[in-house]
Amino acid sequence: MEFSLFAHMDRMSSDQSHQQLHEEFIELCKMADEAKMRAVWTGEHHGMDFTIAPNPLLELVNLSHHTQHVKLGTGTIIAPFWHPIKLAGESAAADLITGGRIELGIARGAYSYEYERLRPGMDAWEAGQRMRELTPLLPKLWQGDCAHQGEFFEFPATTSTPKPVQEDGVPIWIAARDPSSHEFGVHNGFNIQVTPLWQGDQEIDVLMERFNAACATYAGPRPKIMLLHHTYVGKDAADVDLAAKELSRFYCYFGAWFQNKRSVQQGQIDPLTDAEIEANSLMAPDKLAKDLTIGTSAQVIDRIKRYEDLGYDEYSFWIDSGMSFQRKKDSLARFIDDVMPAFV
Repeated sequence: MEFSLFAHMDRMSSDQSHQQLHEEFIELCKMADEAKMRAVWTGEHHGMDFTIAPNPLLELVNLSHHTQHVKLGTGTIIAPFWHPIKLAGESAAADLITGGRIELGIARGAYSYEYERLRPGMDAWEAGQRMRELTPLLPKLWQGDCAHQGEFFEFPATTSTPKPVQEDGVPIWIAARDPSSHEFGVHNGFNIQVTPLWQGDQEIDVLMERFNAACATYAGPRPKIMLLHHTYVGKDAADVDLAAKELSRFYCYFGAWFQNKRSVQQGQIDPLTDAEIEANSLMAPDKLAKDLTIGTSAQVIDRIKRYEDLGYDEYSFWIDSGMSFQRKKDSLARFIDDVMPAFV
């Protein structure tokens, strides 16, 4: 089992400065690097203080100057917001600048709030189709002289300039959930990223079953699969209980952003009331305590051992939570010091 860190700047209050959040984000990534985690992942989002990441490649290039060891991955690029020639060239340029450390996670995107601003009228189905047309073009553009005529893109023979430093191109990961997206990723030779969000062990099992089913019908070598999960390592039971409450609040806001029904001003959603949060039984603290990877060090080790036994190759510590920086830092430190050594 390999480990990575999945992180963004997540701003829950206008009292937090973007500059301070960015400094804290870099410090967490440096912790991951010093601990010899395999990778750091950061994604793409627009116009949302909840997840601040307008250009992951720009951020990853910056991180390359603060880290030495980790691979630097997009978790994830939102495919329908990109042209394939642009994404091929910019990811290859980032790979060149970072000395061959870039990995490219790609998804269709999740928030209609972003769709209606960057591609008005596009729905999730079209977003997925755009991703499926764009992603296989990237290795062809890196190889060179790729011409294409498709539903969404059309261009004459084009070669990515620059080309990636990595000999076989930048590794590609597909964010997958349904069986067809697993099959698309695996059958194109791409690695797979999955996140069960708040849905717990049953979803974690199902996602692995879908990956294995896709691999069973693919003649090439088995790609890798990464499990991305909200994680908190507590110092004691009371600390873990507090984390469950904090993550409950985070997921209530996640759901509100996803539903796209509340007003947004200055990048912040209209605040949820305590009553609204308490009424959301789907995101209740006691439920999330069972369904997320949170607990004492021993409890977290037991959970991740189970994921390893299922066949997951990489476990990504999702640290976004709305918690204070100190609580994030302390949890990550316990993960590094107490949990990771159990998997050597």
